[in-house]
Order: sequence, then C-alpha cells, then structure tokens
Amino acid sequence: MPALLLATAIVLAACGGETAGQQATAPPAPVVQTMTVRLTDVPNVIELSGRARAYAEAEIRPQVTGIISERLFKEGDTVKKGQALYQIDAAEYSAAVRSAEAALTRAEATAAVARETAARFERLASINAVSQQEYDQAVASASQADADIGIQKAALDRARIDLARTKISSPIEGRIGRSSVTQGALVTQNQTEPLARVLQTNPIYVDLTVSSARLLSWRQQIADGEIATTDQNTVPVDIILGDGTPYPQAGDLEFSEVNVEESAGTVAVRVVVPNPEDMILPGMFVRAKFIAGYYENVATLPQSVVSRTPTGDATVMVVDKDGTVRQRRITVEQNTDNTWTVLSGLNAGEQVATANLQSIRDGMKVQPEPASEQTSAAKETRGGSK
Repeated sequence: MPALLLATAIVLAACGGETAGQQATAPPAPVVQTMTVRLTDVPNVIELSGRARAYAEAEIRPQVTGIISERLFKEGDTVKKGQALYQIDAAEYSAAVRSAEAALTRAEATAAVARETAARFERLASINAVSQQEYDQAVASASQADADIGIQKAALDRARIDLARTKISSPIEGRIGRSSVTQGALVTQNQTEPLARVLQTNPIYVDLTVSSARLLSWRQQIADGEIATTDQNTVPVDIILGDGTPYPQAGDLEFSEVNVEESAGTVAVRVVVPNPEDMILPGMFVRAKFIAGYYENVATLPQSVVSRTPTGDATVMVVDKDGTVRQRRITVEQNTDNTWTVLSGLNAGEQVATANLQSIRDGMKVQPEPASEQTSAAKETRGGSK
C-alpha cells in the first residue's frame, strides 16, 4: 500500500508539472490599435471629373479670294474684337469699287436725262404734239433708269464690302493660336481650312457629365436649401487642377443643358470659371467639387479600416469592452479625402480596430491599445463633435 501511494503521488506530480508548463507557454492576446468612434456632421462633397472648354471659339476664314500680303498678329498673342489679323492684296477689289462708282455715276446721268424727257413728253402730250404711246415709253424709260441706279448702288455696296473683307479681323476677344498660312499664300473664299483659331479663355467652361437622376436630386436639394447658391442662383464650385493643386478661384455651376443623352441617360452641365491668368487651358482635365448638404451624426473612418465581404457589404472590426473582436456590418458613403463616411452601424464611443486587421478574426481576444493619433476622427466642419 505505501508503495502504491508513492507511485500515485509521483504520477500526479508529473501531470501537474506538465499542465503548469503548458499554461506558461500559452501565447498572450495580440495587441491591436484602436480608435474611438466620434459622431459629427460631415459635408456631402460631390466631386466630378470634367474637361475645360473655351468660353467662345472662332475659326478665322477668308471671305474673299486673294493673296495674303501681310500677317498682322503674333502667334499666341491676345487679340481684341475687331483687330485686324491678315491683309489680302486689295488692288483688284479697289479697282472693282472704282468701277462700281463709275457705273453708278453713269446710271444717275442716264436717269436724269430720262426724267427730263418724260417731263417734256408730258407737256407735249397735253397739246397732242406727241402720241400717248411715245409719252408712255418715255415714262417707262425714266422708271427703268431709276431702277438701274438702285442696281448700281447695290453693286457699289457689294464692291465696298469685298474691299473691306480683304482685311480679316477677329470676331471675338481671346488668344490666337498658330497660323496655317504665311505671307504670299493664296486663300479662297470660305475655304474649309481655317487660317487660325481664336479662343476666349477668360472665363472658361468646365463641362461635367452627370446622370439625369442625380441632376433631378440636385435640383430638389437646391430647392430645399441643402445646396447653397449665390445671388445669381448658381452653385459655387471648387476646381482642382490635374496635378492636384487647388485652383485659387471658385466657379459657378450652371444647369444649362436641356437635353438628356438617350443612350446613357446623362446630362451635360457646365461650370463657368474665372481664368484671368490662363492657368486652365481648353482640353485640360480638371476636377470640380461642391457641397450638397451635410450628413448629421455620422463618423468617418480611413479606407484601410473598412473591409468588404464576398457580397460587397462593408465591415469593420469592433473591439468590445472585454477585448473580444466582433465583425460589424456598416453602411458607408465614400468621402473625398480617402475616408469613408459611416452612415449607420457604429455608435459613439465604440472602439474600432485600425491595425493588425489581417491577423484578427471575429470572436478573438485582443489587447486594445488606443492609437497615438486619431487619424480617422471626423472633421468637425459644422457643429463640432457630438
């Protein structure tokens, strides 16, 4: 019996030592950085991509045929409305004007003689010195001579117009581009190829394309006062250049298009942007953004914190007070600064895991550690934290 008790004691001691060793080697709960959910009001920022278009564009073409005798501008310069750009050799058109003036003088002289003859025949017809037929013919000749005067006046006006068109002027104010012809080139009336192009770039248009449903929503938000407007009933818009630089002047969103593109169901809207320094050039891609109301009592999270399920639902890892990780489905709306606006699914004061997301799973015990910087704290743009 004593030997049996001794053997039992030895076995129990061995088992106890093994259990203690296993407990000593069990890994500790992983440390996970967390952030505290804060609720605030977040602006609903609408951001769209667009392309800059000239405010006005004119293609310079000749209206008469001739040889370019002089180019009167420097490529790339700003030209005024009515400024002369090209001079066509005007010798032939000057001669045509002189010829038309002479023809008009001759027609006026002929008409004067015809009117005197008609007046004389009228007196002679009253005493039956000439026949009625001769008198009628004299009156008709006088009327015909007066009509010839009108024809010659019109011909003179046309000759003067052609002479004036030998000096090709700019119909708008703007910057002129490269000239397609040089001095001595032959140009023809209303030719297909333009001599140059003048673009008015101050102000400048930024064309945006939105769905018709979204446009209707914007109009309703404007009517409800959720989208701020100016005194001219336009929406102020911030412009971001292609390199990410904010443009220093705001534009005005105008709902000018009245047709819907049937194939895509979209509508083109325009932003009118001041462009005194020509920083925005026609053809450039830019981004336009404006505030369309506010999300109230919502949180913001970095995009790296939010995951997606196979079905596309957004989820985050919430750490309970006892250190247990719980996967939470949330409803989000993308923001413009690499963050998500959380519309539902989180409460104020909850802890959301922000690091080691690949190594934790639902139901795991962790050691929460507040992050040194609340990088995901909501921007207090209206009303402050709540």
